[in-house]
Amino acid sequence: MKPVALRSKVPGVAHVEVRQLNSRQVVWLEVTADAHRGALSFDASSMIATAARTAVDSRLPLVAVMASSGADLREGFSALHGWGLAARALTNCSGVIPTIIIVDGPTVSGPALFLGIADHVIMTESAYAFVSGPSMVAEFTGIAIDNEELGGPSIHARFTGAVTAVATDRQQAVEIAENILAYIPDHLDQEPPRWETDDDVTRLTPEAGDAIPPSSTGSYDVRTVIRVLADDAEFLELKPHWAANLVTGFATFGGQPVGIVANQPLALAGTLDIPGSQKGARFVAFCDAFNIPLLTLVDTPGFYPGKDLEWRGMIRHGAQLVFAYGRATVPRICVILRKSYGGAYIVMDSKKMGNDLCLAWPWAELAVMGAGQAAAILQRSASPEEKVAFETDYSERLLNPYVAAERGYVDGVVEPAHTRAAICAALVSLIDKRESFTGKKHDNSPL
Repeated sequence: MKPVALRSKVPGVAHVEVRQLNSRQVVWLEVTADAHRGALSFDASSMIATAARTAVDSRLPLVAVMASSGADLREGFSALHGWGLAARALTNCSGVIPTIIIVDGPTVSGPALFLGIADHVIMTESAYAFVSGPSMVAEFTGIAIDNEELGGPSIHARFTGAVTAVATDRQQAVEIAENILAYIPDHLDQEPPRWETDDDVTRLTPEAGDAIPPSSTGSYDVRTVIRVLADDAEFLELKPHWAANLVTGFATFGGQPVGIVANQPLALAGTLDIPGSQKGARFVAFCDAFNIPLLTLVDTPGFYPGKDLEWRGMIRHGAQLVFAYGRATVPRICVILRKSYGGAYIVMDSKKMGNDLCLAWPWAELAVMGAGQAAAILQRSASPEEKVAFETDYSERLLNPYVAAERGYVDGVVEPAHTRAAICAALVSLIDKRESFTGKKHDNSPL
């Protein structure tokens, strides 16, 4: 279909149309920096609000290209009023239709906050975004800093987590947006689009187990396991450079799109910290909003210890991941690849957190803590020989999945070679899963 422009005669730097994006119909919003560096007048902000309302009313994804220096200073208060209307309209999109923003230029002050509202943000290498610019930073702190160092794509991709992906240019950014949309539905009342695949759902996957080192402390790349298990070895990782100790992204199993959350032993030994908890919580909430089943791959020795993390709010931020899993109603499958200790065992979608199927590999270790940690606490005064004997006994009695399976904490122990088949079969059996909702205004998420 040809693009259909909306309110095409309204002046300003914002333009809206309904168009095709790789066979998907979307509401396309573009805010250009061609005039006054993209300053948002009341009319321009009203166009943003129009795009958001049209997307919600038509149940179509919203894709926006953003380049703006902020509210138009020439208009004064009316420009701020327009920004508020746009912000509220974009907020109303959340959980109803997916929103993707492509940052292709300066996105400063109020418009920068739009990035925090969007589901996914793609930034080109020439773009930058921040709430307070270098001049404000220099005035208040005395520190000289440039646009790139303050809010360039590498900063947001690695340190702030505001960016889902970085693209070399606009064309590649649009392609990334198309790839993301390929895994998600148009709106909350629709199932994710099915993928065509010739990959046998019963294909054996012994290579998944081969990726795990013989030593329980050896590191490996969990993305290797994901690609072995997924259809056609395809995995779209999101936010790969932020909170690298937790991997999130999309794959398909038997043509069914699935959101994957996995501990990454290559970074911080797979422990959970504040950024990892935030990254996982946001992704789980997105998948739950748009009916995308969740697969959680667990290999973590626990939460990362440290005074700095505790003072920065590890309790509150760690609870975000607990909260996201606890309220998720989509099909949830958990596979314990190796270690699952302590509070992190609960947080990573454990059986008692309400997942639908919990599997473990034969060498999986499920316990409050590892044998060495337990010996350090329970055998403080023991001799070295007694501590070794305690650790051996502790490992044999408690650090295996069969004890957990006997008590109902694990549904089954599965060989790595049969893991893909088990996941695909579970997805088929859970295709009609529905949960009733209790009436309430909204929950109080531990932000």
